[in-house]
Amino acid sequence: MPAEVLPVHTPALFKQAVARASCLLRHGHVVALPTETVYGLAANAWDPHAVRQIFAIKQRPAHNPVIVHVADADVAHACAREWPALAARLARAFWPGPLTLVVPRSNRIPDVVTAGGPTVGLRWPFHPIMQAVIRECGFPLAAPSANPANALSPTTAQHVASSLGHAIPLLVDGGESNVGIESTVVDVTGPAPRILRPGMISSDDIARACGIPPAGPQLADCRSDPAHEPLRSPGQLSRHYAPRARLHVLEWQSEDDLARQLDALALDPDQGWIIAHSRIPREGRFPHVRFIPDDPEAVARALYAELHAADAAGVPWLVVERVPATPAWAGIADRLARAQAP
Repeated sequence: MPAEVLPVHTPALFKQAVARASCLLRHGHVVALPTETVYGLAANAWDPHAVRQIFAIKQRPAHNPVIVHVADADVAHACAREWPALAARLARAFWPGPLTLVVPRSNRIPDVVTAGGPTVGLRWPFHPIMQAVIRECGFPLAAPSANPANALSPTTAQHVASSLGHAIPLLVDGGESNVGIESTVVDVTGPAPRILRPGMISSDDIARACGIPPAGPQLADCRSDPAHEPLRSPGQLSRHYAPRARLHVLEWQSEDDLARQLDALALDPDQGWIIAHSRIPREGRFPHVRFIPDDPEAVARALYAELHAADAAGVPWLVVERVPATPAWAGIADRLARAQAP
């Protein structure tokens, strides 16, 4: 049976959707909910059986932890063995919002949530539906993105329905996600913050909130090595967030330059899509050009939707214009790099 899809565009529908989702979650089920980043596949974070269902539905590897979502400071502190000063500063600056804080886990967090590791990623989402459901439930929600493992994250209810709608009882349709890529993840268990996954809250934003120099060495992108210790954050696998179409990230100076690069890659311009934000090829020469405004927030909001559209159209390959190597674009650059990885 396909998932029941509940809209929320009136106060009465909002209330009904929150009540239905909370009821299912209290009974150990998994439901899909909107957040401001991407749609999440949610379960009771205190219940290991419920969280294991997330892994089964997504076919997610057990070594890849999931983020726990909260809706107030008390629940966040209940999930943590300790609350570092850096966590307090960053939470004050960016919660609710698209920031995940990796802290020492409390005993209440099941091993399945953290891949058996000593830390847990916590986020207080800004989206009103997610907040309302968490408060109605009275417990935090484990909620990775609502898509099969390593595939494109969903930013609309339709994306969820087409990939996982057969595997869940309920999908709450909260419209399009207004951030569009996954949260920035910051490890605050040490003396300085470590960015484990970049997002739309940039390294400069993190530095300012922590009172340290922007782009300082302590904000280097430090990833856990799964061969030596459990992953501390999702989004650290080499290939992730990937469309079915083969994706290439290119930079070109002119249409002739782009044509030469496509030829070198044996890509027929009549077959694939070109997604550009600053150097826009003419559609006469390149029949399938998609334009996103040259702004990191606009690109983040539109990127996954464009990739989903390409997959729905059966496009065999995509070229996405390379983004600037600046902190504001780092989250998008990270997603593109993982999406094109072999």
